[in-house]
Amino acid sequence: MSKKVLRIVNRFNLGGPTFNAAYLTKYLAPEFETLLIGGEKTKSEESSEFILQQLGVNYRKIDAMSREISLLNDYKAYKEIKRIIREFKPDIVHTHASKAGLLGRLAAKHSGVKVIVHTFHGHVFHSYFGSFKTNVFKVLERYLARKSNIIIAISNKQRNELVVEHKIAPENKFRIVPLGFDLARFKKITIEQRKNFRQKYNISDVEIAITIVGRLVPIKDHKLFIDSIKQLKYKTDKQIRVFIVGGGELYNELINYTKSIGLTASKNTKEADINFTSWIKETEWVYAGSDIVALSSLNEGTPVSLIEAQASGKPIVSTKVGGIEDIVVEGKTAVLCTNSVNSFTGALLEIIENYDQYLKNSQENINLVSENFSYNRLVNDVRELYNKIT
Repeated sequence: MSKKVLRIVNRFNLGGPTFNAAYLTKYLAPEFETLLIGGEKTKSEESSEFILQQLGVNYRKIDAMSREISLLNDYKAYKEIKRIIREFKPDIVHTHASKAGLLGRLAAKHSGVKVIVHTFHGHVFHSYFGSFKTNVFKVLERYLARKSNIIIAISNKQRNELVVEHKIAPENKFRIVPLGFDLARFKKITIEQRKNFRQKYNISDVEIAITIVGRLVPIKDHKLFIDSIKQLKYKTDKQIRVFIVGGGELYNELINYTKSIGLTASKNTKEADINFTSWIKETEWVYAGSDIVALSSLNEGTPVSLIEAQASGKPIVSTKVGGIEDIVVEGKTAVLCTNSVNSFTGALLEIIENYDQYLKNSQENINLVSENFSYNRLVNDVRELYNKIT
């Protein structure tokens, strides 16, 4: 008889947790029968339900579980999770990210579930909230850690932060399981895809396309990226075009900010200093047409965009936060920097001025990245973990 897993994600928005939950739900069967549940995305986010539908994964939405903190809705979601646990009778409850981790672990513990696992996809212990709220979240996470059998970190750096810096739980409670994705389509990007993207956005052969992919929210610090692009235009003779791919609460604000500092911005295919394309689901097409992929975040776990970009053979410029240094080869496939305009601009310049070498290194790294972050490896790691703890 297969063991039952109740897998809980924060919400079905486009991002790493849904991808990983979907692969685990699909490919751990039939040894593990999994029920996947999660909350509703916010209005400014892109839905990830198409991923679940493409994989043929059954899932349930809990409408009361949302990104915002609401005592009433959170209590409703908690009660709903308890009801599902009573009906499904899981051997394991495995939660992914903060809101799911709070409500899911409490519901599991109070329902007598014997094995509780939690995955940190990132954390909110700096750059999200003020000191008081941050300390409240730390106290909660330490309490929840005591109720968990195993806590999964997605990189060495993240595990060390959680153990040493934030003291969430002792090291022996942690296991490291990196993210995993289906990266085949990124390895196989074609000259035709590159040509198509660059024709659509009128990018000439001599122009360097710099792209950033992700939610337009404060933690991603797109203003740092935009400010660096303005400075870069005065420091290089190369022609550059910039693409901000994604949507979110700051979409219009960032467009207005771009114009306010003297750069041109466009929401369509019109030539501009920065093109705001909104969400594009076929990200392999975006990377095919791009030359450099950037990330300017204040805090990260291990971002999906940088894993996909590396599987596409593209050089990286990123702030040195979270577990990013665990997924790139600093100085060879990527240049990492601090959260300052001068540092970020300098990192972009370093790759632009030595582009052929960084591109060569990135192309040679494709197979290694694809193996280290494949969904097959993820599924095998989690299967081995489940079998050890049940």
